[in-house]
Amino acid sequence: MVKALSLFRSVGLAAAALLMVLANPSAPAAGEGTQPLVSADWLKQKLGESNLFVLDIRSAIDGGGAEAYAKGHIPGAVHSDYDKAGWRVTRDGVAFMLPTLAQLEKLIGELGIEEDKHVVVVPAGVHQTDFGSAARVYWTLRVAGLKRVSILDGGYAAWKAAGNPVETKPNPPQPTIFTAELNKGMVVALAEVEKVSRSGGATLVDARSPAFFAGKEKGQAAAYGHIPGAINVDSAVFYDDAANRLKPKAELAKLAAAIPAGDVVGYCNTGHWAATNWFVLHELLGRKNVRLYDGSMVEWAANVSRQVASSRTKWDDLKQALGLRF
Repeated sequence: MVKALSLFRSVGLAAAALLMVLANPSAPAAGEGTQPLVSADWLKQKLGESNLFVLDIRSAIDGGGAEAYAKGHIPGAVHSDYDKAGWRVTRDGVAFMLPTLAQLEKLIGELGIEEDKHVVVVPAGVHQTDFGSAARVYWTLRVAGLKRVSILDGGYAAWKAAGNPVETKPNPPQPTIFTAELNKGMVVALAEVEKVSRSGGATLVDARSPAFFAGKEKGQAAAYGHIPGAINVDSAVFYDDAANRLKPKAELAKLAAAIPAGDVVGYCNTGHWAATNWFVLHELLGRKNVRLYDGSMVEWAANVSRQVASSRTKWDDLKQALGLRF
């Protein structure tokens, strides 16, 4: 009788849980409770677990790459050069774009990442542009359908500073078949950005420095200035240069308060710095209506018919010709 009552109670609880899920279709799916940022101590405790995949992405952007990986890396980490491995591709003549579905499946599968793995992305941990590499890889993996992704807070530098073990032997990838499930709700295409710039409906946020935004500097884009209607929130404000990691969450929230509520579309020159803004807003602060325009100014300015807002002057042109700093 006791066993029967216990079974009845268990079935009743299971049914109640199912009804709650059906009544709330936005309830978190399995794996969505993964922390976007994990500490070196957390990673040290998890090393060796079968569902963990440590992805070292050091590249020339942080002064590293394959040579830096060979000199030392987190035990078990697999290296994939952010700048060379295909995390950003040239598509329709536009560089630094999100890979296609087939390219994503090849890239992720050849690294040996399976759909249920918890991937911890490890940047060098040396500056805010380096963190942007990790944020862009994180965003790409999430777009590809991976639910469990984290960034190592402070990167490889924090791992070493904590006195944790390192190894020099390489960990060759063990290729597998990866099936991507594109999360299109995280990506914004050019046509929609044109519509937003023209008619509103979302806040365009330029993640570059004020000099880029104003048109004093240009970078990889073909034109000076920014997308008309955008506001400027430099991704560097979210980063603590002294600690080489993002600022505390409470401080991030205060800084992000400058961005209006509602839909947000982030961009920069190539979708790199904007990935940091997306990570802070979407993953850490829980603003789920934030998306990334990966084409950014490189794609926008590729067509001269698209307007660019700029406060650049002839004096700026002269200073550039003379090699003077702004």
